[in-house]
Amino acid sequence: MKRFLRQAAAIALLAASFALAFWVIRHQPRVEHEIRTIGPLAYPLAVAIFALVASAPFSVTDALAIMNGAIFGPLRGTIVDTVGLVLAALFGYWINRHASRLFNLQDYLHRLPAWVKRFPVGSPAFLVAVRVIPGFGGTVATATAAAFRVPVWVHVWTMCVIAVPICALLTIFGDRVTVLIHGYEWRAGRYARHYCETHRCPHFHFRRREPEVTPSP
Repeated sequence: MKRFLRQAAAIALLAASFALAFWVIRHQPRVEHEIRTIGPLAYPLAVAIFALVASAPFSVTDALAIMNGAIFGPLRGTIVDTVGLVLAALFGYWINRHASRLFNLQDYLHRLPAWVKRFPVGSPAFLVAVRVIPGFGGTVATATAAAFRVPVWVHVWTMCVIAVPICALLTIFGDRVTVLIHGYEWRAGRYARHYCETHRCPHFHFRRREPEVTPSP
């Protein structure tokens, strides 16, 4: 029952994150305007949110990468993703070093596929291979790096070599989808105005109802 509830909560969180990403893409001009009012704090805030989410166990940062592309564009959004991933790697490593008992690592190591078990546990090849597994791969890699005292710089680059290209692609996707949606809306509005101008579309004006004047006796 507890396992079912955890899976349901994870699916609900994933659906909510992508729903939020779609809302950001749909209302990108308004969101961008609100972020610009924050000023220079917009980038540190986006990095902090990305780092906190990415460092959490079993987290999915796909929606955040898409949102960063919709808000900041492909280049700056990818920079936000990269800085957030490096901070998340450092923070997740520190958490697992101090709270390793909260995660039953051995159970997850036994569940790994055979092609991952070919590599020595804790080696760079193992950390890179296990991160390819969707869902729990990143969490297992971070917990393994902390439990086997892997140098922190090895943990950081093995995380970034997988996560940065994926986030970059998602960030570019978010930017392109935003441009596509709002470009389509602009072209549709322009076509509608041109059609009405050339075809004399009727304009409906609702006449205000004048108040009835009762004749004086």
